[in-house]
Amino acid sequence: MGRIIVEVMPKPEILDPQGKAVASALPRLGISHFTSVRQGKCFHLSVDGPVTDELLAKARTAAEEVLSNPIIEDVVRVEALPEKEKAQ
Repeated sequence: MGRIIVEVMPKPEILDPQGKAVASALPRLGISHFTSVRQGKCFHLSVDGPVTDELLAKARTAAEEVLSNPIIEDVVRVEALPEKEKAQ
């Protein structure tokens, strides 16, 4: 069974209150190495058999039309999950 990863992030000009909340919490936890945080969405799409170029194209279409809001979000990644990561 194959898996496709789809990542969606807020467009750069869109405010990200969740990312800002995480960014302000990190220093309170002693983690002060990061200058900013943006929070997005990640989808794992499972398919029967191997991931083909046709399936990746269909996943991109789903990402652009259903999984994201194109007014405020960008689809930043649509790719097959590497074999070594599938067992996790």
